[in-house]
Amino acid sequence: MNIMLVSLFLYTGAISDADAYLLPWVHGLLFAFTTPAIVLLGGPFLQETFESALAGRLTSSALIVVGVASAYFYSVFAMLEGAHVYFDTAAMVLLLFTLGRYLEAAARANAARDLEPLLTAESEFATVVLDGVDTRRQAGEVMAGMLVRVLPGERIPVDGLVCEGESNVDEAVITGESRSLHKALGAPVIAGSVNFDGPLLIRSSGAGSDSQWARICRSVRDALSHRSPTQCIADRIVTISVPIVLVLSGLTAAYWAQSLPLDQAMLTGLAVLVVACPCAVGLAAPLATTLGIGRLARRGCLVRDPGVLEALAGLKCVAFDKTGTLTAGKPTIVEMERDGVEAADVLSRASSLAQYSDHALAKAVTATASASGVRPAPAQGVHIIPGRGIVGTLSGEAIAAGSALLMDDLGWPLSTHLSARARAAEADGRSLIHVGWRGRVRALLLLDDTPRPEASATIEALESRGMHPVLLTGDLHGTAQRIAAIIGIAQVAASLSPDAKRSVLRRLRQSRGMVAMVGDGLNDGPVLADADVGIAVSSATDLACEAAGLVLPDGGLRMLPWVVDVARAVRRTIITNLLWAFGYNFIALTAAALGLLQPILAAAVMAGSSVLVVMNSIWLLRLPEPVSSDIVGPQAQEFHQELPPNTSAVKAEYQPTA
Repeated sequence: MNIMLVSLFLYTGAISDADAYLLPWVHGLLFAFTTPAIVLLGGPFLQETFESALAGRLTSSALIVVGVASAYFYSVFAMLEGAHVYFDTAAMVLLLFTLGRYLEAAARANAARDLEPLLTAESEFATVVLDGVDTRRQAGEVMAGMLVRVLPGERIPVDGLVCEGESNVDEAVITGESRSLHKALGAPVIAGSVNFDGPLLIRSSGAGSDSQWARICRSVRDALSHRSPTQCIADRIVTISVPIVLVLSGLTAAYWAQSLPLDQAMLTGLAVLVVACPCAVGLAAPLATTLGIGRLARRGCLVRDPGVLEALAGLKCVAFDKTGTLTAGKPTIVEMERDGVEAADVLSRASSLAQYSDHALAKAVTATASASGVRPAPAQGVHIIPGRGIVGTLSGEAIAAGSALLMDDLGWPLSTHLSARARAAEADGRSLIHVGWRGRVRALLLLDDTPRPEASATIEALESRGMHPVLLTGDLHGTAQRIAAIIGIAQVAASLSPDAKRSVLRRLRQSRGMVAMVGDGLNDGPVLADADVGIAVSSATDLACEAAGLVLPDGGLRMLPWVVDVARAVRRTIITNLLWAFGYNFIALTAAALGLLQPILAAAVMAGSSVLVVMNSIWLLRLPEPVSSDIVGPQAQEFHQELPPNTSAVKAEYQPTA
């Protein structure tokens, strides 16, 4: 401000010939004010230019340094000769560019605020209880089995189990689930979640450096340190353009020097240097990418590489694994065929035996009984027959649950209706449990790996966005076709090994372009790595997560269409930013070369360009949130409609005794 105020004496002609003796003093005052401004504000630009030059490249800082240095040193020599000086130009150009850098830094900080909780794991401290004494140490130093105390309002630093206390916690930073969850004795807690109400004493289940939070922190840092393909292209363009602009500036000054005084010609060349500074170009891609990564991270979606966003935006085909991805990954009772008995009676007897077994099919029976309000009675003389089933007695009556072979061994026949239904179910690839008592088979329980409730809505949403879904599975063709028909996938490839899945992916890439693969199993790791975009669900194995470029939170399959929307919005923002930056620079550069812009105005124009890029990017924060899906699978819905609304239908002799 002082430099501009003193410069007014020179520009307005306030110093007359009679006061010419004051001119050296005014020049000296401007020199005294400008020199520290040049050192303080120009230092970072000079350092960046020097480091880039050592690396063998020139950046936009070189244009600023050359332009400001030209104006400053020209003014120093002009001061000695008593000619007109341009200290105000050198200082104001630096001020405006520094202001632009500040606005960029503020925008980046604003973009990264959603990522802050994910980036603090490595610096988090934990209160470790050793021999009854609380000590503070780095979370990474906590080992498995250590006790950690977490007070209300603190972030939980390690994964573990609650061994004392009760509270509500917010796990949104990891799971994307915004509601608070109640935690009591024995409840699992995850590092990164926030303790709300009461103090908790947690026993660590692993090293602090190996928690999911710490792994996410490292992944996010890696993603932010990498550059997206578009950003790399923009950087190469900037690197090529800087020498061209330097030459163009020199040619512009030389051209105007033929018809204008040297100082005016130099100002025109300086304006070319200043206005051609590609600050907005350098800001266009990274700001939008950071905003996109932050927006996804706030919902628990982990982006491991910024190039994933651009790849997602260009996808035309999405391949899905079946088990554990589109389905629950565990058997569930989807249908019950009965021969003149009640559904509650069948569940009561079957669960009375199943409660004594750890088999996956037995767990499905007990889970269905529990969900239906049926409590199993204690059976007697229970005997598990490997590969066949389980037998026992209930109130002195023999009961059995298992395969058809078990019923053959017992000599218990099936009715014609049940026998036909069993053959059809086996041909369909479903698992069967035969339930019998009083010397015959009374019911069939049909089990299947049911689709996730959100699977159908997710497929429909992806298709509405122009993406072609494909089901790739190692399961039998009949089972795969049935699941695909339920959730709405037309193209199915079944009975595939991991290598065969990769071959199918390559064929899809040739016919449809870029392909994403969504999976969760151990054998999905190589396939996820081979896809253009590997997407793992949160239940995925460590190998699948490591091979994936995008990791969705628990229940995050429903969020996949929203993730695609965010990726497309990021790509649109990057493209519009770059088009604006290059177009703006071209017009401004032309005006500067024609002598229509002064250096200070040129600097203001470039600062304005950066501001417009920032404003365009922050619209990403206004994108709508993902919409949850409450769709229930049709098969599960049909089966549950059969069950009694309460337990009153269950006979008294089947209730457990005290």
